[in-house]
Amino acid sequence: MSTIQFPKQFKWGSATAAYQIEGAANEDGRGLSIWDTFSKTPGKVYNEENGDRACDSYHRYEEDIQLLDELGADIYRFSVSWPRIFPNGTGEVNQKGVEYYHRLVDSLIEKGIEPMCTLYHWDLPQALQDKGGWENRETISAFTAYAEFMFNEFNGKIKKWITLNEPWCASFLSNYIGVHAPGNQDLQLATDIAHHLMVAHGKAVQSFRKSGTEGEIGYAPNVTWYEPYSSKQEDIEACNRANGWNLEWFFDPVFNGAYPIFLLEWFAEKGAVPHVNTGDMEAISEKIDFLGINYYTGNVARYKENEGLFNCENIDMGYDQTDIGWFIYPDGFYHVLVKIKELYGDVPIYITENGSCYNEEPVNGQVQDKKRIDYLKLHLTALHRSIESGVNIKGYLTWSLLDNFEWAYGYSMRFGIVHVDYETLERTKKDSYYWLKDTIEKGRFEV
Repeated sequence: MSTIQFPKQFKWGSATAAYQIEGAANEDGRGLSIWDTFSKTPGKVYNEENGDRACDSYHRYEEDIQLLDELGADIYRFSVSWPRIFPNGTGEVNQKGVEYYHRLVDSLIEKGIEPMCTLYHWDLPQALQDKGGWENRETISAFTAYAEFMFNEFNGKIKKWITLNEPWCASFLSNYIGVHAPGNQDLQLATDIAHHLMVAHGKAVQSFRKSGTEGEIGYAPNVTWYEPYSSKQEDIEACNRANGWNLEWFFDPVFNGAYPIFLLEWFAEKGAVPHVNTGDMEAISEKIDFLGINYYTGNVARYKENEGLFNCENIDMGYDQTDIGWFIYPDGFYHVLVKIKELYGDVPIYITENGSCYNEEPVNGQVQDKKRIDYLKLHLTALHRSIESGVNIKGYLTWSLLDNFEWAYGYSMRFGIVHVDYETLERTKKDSYYWLKDTIEKGRFEV
């Protein structure tokens, strides 16, 4: 048996997102988001479920913060519902929404838990979508104004800011693959939206710098890792393209001020070229203070003609899968973190999401989710390997504190370390919660 020991200054926590847990969708002046609309469009979400009530954390936030406190969390990553602050995306501020986030943040601070605030976790105000959404560059200005308001309103309280969560999902998954709101299927549109999202990120960072807001700012892209099936050049290049769709496409503009040539050329062959305006790349490459990384899965893959967008074929190597069907590939976590250091240097990194879907229900008041504990052990070991290899990892936030609305899967997939009964809203700590609590207390675990 070996001990995996984390540095004393290492930070621990958990993460959630507004639409997935808050509920209160029609209360206290909140406007509609694209997820309100999408989830109520027949055929888009499992069982036609929605986030109207979700975990009701809007009313039960104190109970949820108590769960964080008992866990021993140093940091809580949450997102703000943009339409709860600006019901129409711009214009008049909804003061009741602002007051809710003050109560949430104040309660966290009282418990000694640092708030990490994500400004955009996919709930674009529907009023902006009606004007073209992220395809319309006016949405960049609307996001910048929203960010400026939040920086000024919470200056001194919130000291860790994330502009965007998983821009790949908000662009390509939502507007090319089409399984997330607003559900388009157009590669050129998705490519432009990806660019506009990153410009919005950059403009918000510039605004943060100009405002003199106390604290740090970054963004939280999702990454994966495809390991080449063989040493053949065609397998290596296919995996580089598939990895780069998440990695270089959303990292190079921030750290290098330009899109990766190999992917620009590949997209151009597909008829998709981002429309870049003067000043865009300068905005996107505004220096950030830290990088959030979301990692769940990876796999082995190889070249195959006409397979998907990148001629890249997944190979079923027999790896275990979580209940959502994602392969468990902790080596990919290590490889992608080392790759980020190799490409972009010693940027401080917080793991802003990492977790697993297992759908165990309570039995006699206990949720025995050993598979989730095993997943956490494997991925925290891979994370520790990256620290030992010189990657500048500052903290780890597991996804998620609570079972919640899992987007297109509705309530059918559970990622929480706390079980939520969606009828009674009762919270039940899972075995994984107690395992993580013990790990946080000791700063180590055994494998």
